[in-house]
Amino acid sequence: MPTSLSRLKLWSIGGGKGGIGKSLVTLGLGIALARLGKKVILIDGDLGGANLHTLMGVRYPHVTLEHFLTKKVTRLEDTVIETAVEGIGLICGADDLMGAANPTFAQKIRLLHQIEELPAQYVLFDQGAGTSFNTLDFFNFSGGKIALFTSQTTSLQNAYGFIKSALYRKLSRDFAKDIEILELLYRGGEAENVNHCATIQDLLDHFKDINPEKHARLTSALRDFHLFLVVNMVKNNADLKAPEIIRSVCRDFLNIQPDIMGQVLFDSGVEAAISRMVPFPLHQKKSKAMVGLNQIALQLVRQSRLPRGGWSGVQEAVEEEALPLDAIITHPSTS
Repeated sequence: MPTSLSRLKLWSIGGGKGGIGKSLVTLGLGIALARLGKKVILIDGDLGGANLHTLMGVRYPHVTLEHFLTKKVTRLEDTVIETAVEGIGLICGADDLMGAANPTFAQKIRLLHQIEELPAQYVLFDQGAGTSFNTLDFFNFSGGKIALFTSQTTSLQNAYGFIKSALYRKLSRDFAKDIEILELLYRGGEAENVNHCATIQDLLDHFKDINPEKHARLTSALRDFHLFLVVNMVKNNADLKAPEIIRSVCRDFLNIQPDIMGQVLFDSGVEAAISRMVPFPLHQKKSKAMVGLNQIALQLVRQSRLPRGGWSGVQEAVEEEALPLDAIITHPSTS
């Protein structure tokens, strides 16, 4: 298995809910990194309804993830196709493969191993919608994890549900042979349970005195689950409260403290670009959406240089390069 440090080149963009712009943010972030001189490969992880190639202006990809999963090609690298954007390669999703949305364990492990061998400085994994085990495993495997959402209440609920599911999936794998922890973890919501653990903090408190060794292992596992938050389609300053809401709920109920990585402004030009099948930021030199994506790309580069155990607050890492909020949102949208 590759080391944690090597996995920092792999970043997954997830969020659970469809329609929040995961593919567009993945694409825009890839373009921002390419403009910084980085070699980037995008992977469309939506194995049931891939569309990233459409956003890239690729109408009929000649090779997709299907060819790798079914061993029509031996190396994942052989599925990378060139795009119109210099410095960006693309691995198209397998939306035409029966059962592709549920790859076998062997297929999944083979894919994860070969992602590490891809010839790129950064690999951006556009996660599919939902919280299937495969989606959660791909997300958790990534050294960099970005949870994307909008300010809508349903999106916030889905984002928290996705983060909770990903964390519980990680803990269930980390403690797969510890029946006591698993029972407390998954029966914690049952009020009639004698050892009622409604939150992760309750779980930690339960073991603090009776089993310090398990308490230490749980604490370490939680510390290892480092997450970044990005809010998309920001129209006004009120929308910027969304990441703080998610962060607060994660702190109170999951005992984790995600970093707020940034925001992407609502950009009416995005839909027009989708219709034209062109990478949306390229035809707009002053695209509002790219302002935030450029800043997120800078933060991503900074964080990727840190050892896995040395994650720091994102805001501190790029303090001298971040633009003032007033320079980004000058006229709140009323649309």
